[in-house]
Amino acid sequence: MTKTGFVIANLFRKKSRFVLTLLSVIMAFLLFGLLQSVNVLFNAGADFVGATRLMTQARVSFTQSLPLRQLPEIESIPGVKRVMYQQWFGGILEKDKEQLFTFAVDPERLHDVYPEWQMPEEQWKAFANTRTGMIVGKLLADKYGWKVGDKVPLGSDIFPQKNGSKSWAFDLVGIYDGKDEEWKRKALQVFINHAYFDEANMFMHGMAGIYTIQLTDPDLAKQVAEAIDKRFENSPDETKTQTEKDWNAGFIKQMGDIGMIVRWILFAVFFTLLLVVGNTMAQSVRERVPELAVLKTLGFSDGAVLGFVLSESLTLCALGGVIGLGISTLLGFLIQKSPAGMMFPISVDWRVWSAGIVAILVLSLAVGLLPALRARRLKIVDALAGR
Repeated sequence: MTKTGFVIANLFRKKSRFVLTLLSVIMAFLLFGLLQSVNVLFNAGADFVGATRLMTQARVSFTQSLPLRQLPEIESIPGVKRVMYQQWFGGILEKDKEQLFTFAVDPERLHDVYPEWQMPEEQWKAFANTRTGMIVGKLLADKYGWKVGDKVPLGSDIFPQKNGSKSWAFDLVGIYDGKDEEWKRKALQVFINHAYFDEANMFMHGMAGIYTIQLTDPDLAKQVAEAIDKRFENSPDETKTQTEKDWNAGFIKQMGDIGMIVRWILFAVFFTLLLVVGNTMAQSVRERVPELAVLKTLGFSDGAVLGFVLSESLTLCALGGVIGLGISTLLGFLIQKSPAGMMFPISVDWRVWSAGIVAILVLSLAVGLLPALRARRLKIVDALAGR
């Protein structure tokens, strides 16, 4: 029997224990892959490569709105093709109390800046000409059984009407869909007419939460972003311009320190795994003390015995780690293609795999070193005598 065969045979000596331990390692690295990809997403620097649109918000937070007087100044910056403004409405479906992604927009600008949203031209015109108009994504319309012509009541905890009522009613004048399968899965937003919202709400007029900038050339993304922020530098309304991907990540980050949460979850997962796999390895070595003594009697050195035990822990962790990371890669791909991928574009890429391989090596050493040292220090006479 070869040394590799000897290591594998020892791993399968207790098949049930091996399978259960392997499953715990797989689950740990599945979580590691997904959570580490979240960590990478939130800690990645600005990436302007290939960006066709930029998002401009207030420098402090997107919850602080910007004045619409900035619109012509942004439009005048070289490299800007078209600008859309939008305001988070905080829409709630009054019947089910379900939050809807609702934005107040200029219909014509939405049509120009987001050609990915497709809808019959007569419905685009109806949206532009109906002050109480509203359009919804096809997925959302199918979910609630809405059709063009319906009157849809929406609530807003942020913006009451001038009469103090938090209940609004909008006329559904269009149902949009995505241009391809990827965008079809994202058709879950609600858009209302900004002109009506601006006139009817109690608190805010002539303001917008975000500007979305369509570029003439993706290669100008970084240059345009810097030019916009520089234009409003040291003004009462300083801006922060970034790509759509970075803005979406920042939107979620507003909920809390996601990186810290992820790190604590990973710590808890791997601490538990350390105890489980470490105990398994220690028990495995205890059961084989006489056999290890026989190996030394046959001429295997202390170092060779130590190597056998470490190889077992490395094989177990590597097998579970690779399978777990592989499954997380597949799940990450599926999440990217789902509607959640629009706000949460995680990717289990080479950075996650690199961190995963380091984690496999560290875990293997941590769970295997103490049992391996015990096996190395075995005295043949004492081991065979059961002492």
